[in-house]
Order: sequence, then C-alpha cells, then structure tokens
Amino acid sequence: MTDIWTYLASSPLLGLTLTLAAYQCGLWIYHKSNMNALLNPVLIAISIIVTILLMMDVDYGGYFQGAQYIHFLLGPATVALAVPLYQQFQKVKASFGIILVALLCGSMTAIFSAIGIARLFGASKVTLLSLAPKSVTTPIAMGISEMTGGIASLTAVFVILTGILGATLGPGLLNALNITDWRARGLAMGTASHGIGTARALHVNAVAGAFSSLAMGLNGLITAVLLPILVSLIW
Repeated sequence: MTDIWTYLASSPLLGLTLTLAAYQCGLWIYHKSNMNALLNPVLIAISIIVTILLMMDVDYGGYFQGAQYIHFLLGPATVALAVPLYQQFQKVKASFGIILVALLCGSMTAIFSAIGIARLFGASKVTLLSLAPKSVTTPIAMGISEMTGGIASLTAVFVILTGILGATLGPGLLNALNITDWRARGLAMGTASHGIGTARALHVNAVAGAFSSLAMGLNGLITAVLLPILVSLIW
C-alpha cells in the first residue's frame, strides 16, 4: 500500500483524477441538497482536494502537474462565455451606457470596501494590495497584484473565496433587496464574484448569465486600468 500511495502521489494523474472526482462529488452533494447555495460544489471540491493532499503529504507543485490540464481549459471556457453574451446582444446594446456606469461604481466599491475593511483590522500594505483585486477573475487579479506589489498567490486565495461567497450568498441578498431584473442581477454577480458567480448566474437564467459574463470581463479591464493608478496615488 505504501508503494501504491507513493506512486500515486508522484504521478501527474493524481491532480487530474483528484480534481475531477472531487468536483463530481461536490456536484452530487449540491444536487442532493436541492441546490442549496451553501453547498457550492466548488467549495466542496476545494475542501476535498486540500484534505486529501494534506493526508498524502503532496505539495501544490506535485498536484498541479496533473491539474494543469484542467487549468488550461479555463481559457476556452472563458471564451465560451461569449456565446450567451452574443445571444443577448440586443439587450446589452440597449443598456450599454447604464452598464458602464454600474460597472465603474461596482469596481470602485469592490476595491475600496476591501481596502477599507482590511485597514480597519490592521492589515499590512502587502495584504491590502493583495486583497484589492479580489473581485476580478483569477489570472487578471494575480497580474494586477504582482504589478502593484501584492502577493499573487494570496490574491488567488482571496479571489476564490470572493467567488464562492458571491455565488453562495449573492442570490439570497439580491432577493432580499427585491432586485428582480435579470440584467441587474447578472451585472451584480459578475462584477462582485467573477467566474464562479457567472457560473451560478448562467445556471439560474440565460439573461443573467449573459450580463454576468459581460460584467466579469469589463470589470477585469476596468480594475486592471484603474487600480494601479489608485495605488500610485494612495501610496
């Protein structure tokens, strides 16, 4: 058994197999719970993967040898989000001016609320810079973090947590605020919780998914342009 575990831990297939199996397990639990938002399949999958890697004493580098094949698919998956956006193009075109204003406000709120709350708790400058791009999709957020002096790996953790929290709590919060327009709901989810929130929006409604896709992309662009400028002015 020791030899088997050693072989599995050193094999690139470990990361690939573990990721697929963990997500399928998370998805099964999610559906069995009647799609309870608190049992987000991504959160469950991450918990399973981390637990098994710790038990097997496998470092992240060893895990990523296999997981990189799924990581590569993030690019095509992101591009595929253009499909629902194209299908709802007329609705997007009719509201484009309002969308830009909403995205700018949402982007600034995400940045300043993160920095402000973290500052109240005495976070260091490096932590603040790592936290600032938390509402942007992971590749862009990590690039912004490196550019402004943050820690890219720490930023990735903040981004994933933000996405899970947004996808889990976002729909309930929007319901509590009586926001029923699917365009507004989609913009809010995409701006606040990037890809994970967009996946949730796509699952619920096509219009919300399309507007969430647009918000995720444009929020990444706005944050990439404005955050370095803001950092240079503040620090």
